[in-house]
Amino acid sequence: MLPPVNLRPAFNITRTSHVTLTVADLQKSREFYTEVAGLIVSDEDSSICYLRGLSEACHHSLTLVQSGEPGTCRRIGFRVLTDEDLDIAHDWFKSRDLPVEWAEVPFQQRTLLASDPDGAKLEFCAHMETRPRMFLDKMNHRGACAQRLDHFQTMTADMNPICAFYNELGFRYSEYIAHEDKLLAAFMYRKGTCLDLAIVPGMAPRLHHFAYTVSESHDIFTACDIAGLLGYPTNVERGPGRHGPGGMLFVYILDPDGHRIELFSSHYQTIDLEIEPVRWDAASLSTNLRWGPPALARWYFEATPFEGVPLTSPAEQPNPMTLEKYLRNLEAGPTKD
Repeated sequence: MLPPVNLRPAFNITRTSHVTLTVADLQKSREFYTEVAGLIVSDEDSSICYLRGLSEACHHSLTLVQSGEPGTCRRIGFRVLTDEDLDIAHDWFKSRDLPVEWAEVPFQQRTLLASDPDGAKLEFCAHMETRPRMFLDKMNHRGACAQRLDHFQTMTADMNPICAFYNELGFRYSEYIAHEDKLLAAFMYRKGTCLDLAIVPGMAPRLHHFAYTVSESHDIFTACDIAGLLGYPTNVERGPGRHGPGGMLFVYILDPDGHRIELFSSHYQTIDLEIEPVRWDAASLSTNLRWGPPALARWYFEATPFEGVPLTSPAEQPNPMTLEKYLRNLEAGPTKD
């Protein structure tokens, strides 16, 4: 059922790296990400703000851009190992008639822009300016003390073809959710933990969420407390809880523009080739959490569109109420005969 993985891809993607979002009020969004998530401002002006986690040495993992069309994602970014990988990637996308072009991006060296077959906008770079890591600067830590950007979750109209695309780029499976022979969610990685990119079905292409690791479990609750104090009590959308796949403690919080950030405890390694992906049977056990309140319906259906990219419906899109009932049943736990 799972598309095969290319263990020797044409170019070497090393990890999830950065994401660029458009926002309606830059200062309001800056406050959210510094006070709730605890990110550090690397650089900023009146129209853009570059942020990074406390453990990150590279200049930015999140870029906020003041825009007349807020609430969109401009790009999700991945690192490649060398500049040569960028040249190979350019030719690889071009040979498949996928959009690709070179771009000048502040604080990054050579940068390649591309799109996947769904139209999701991608960005690749091999080098970025660096700043001091701030994880030991305890006097200036805020909110959840987010450490590093870990992964993205995107939505696709057709699971198998888009998973096969990323498998060709070397993304391996750690876990997946299936019902009989239908793939419902894929959790894939490049950096040797269990996740860099998760893919689920839905209106596409959209960014469901991006996720930062935290060091301590209490950091997740601190983020919820600060969100409430800043006037975002209902933005704490899902959790705290513990995932089924991955087993991480987590919370999902919506920023002022509706972008969804996950804060979670870090996860296990998946470096060795003999480790097989874990299948979660959606019909027989809880696939989404081991404990915690069930997700609101919007968590399944709402996500951030990519800027300027039209949306496509899934080929076999279920009735929304039927799907909502089905997904809520998954949260309820194992079925009884």
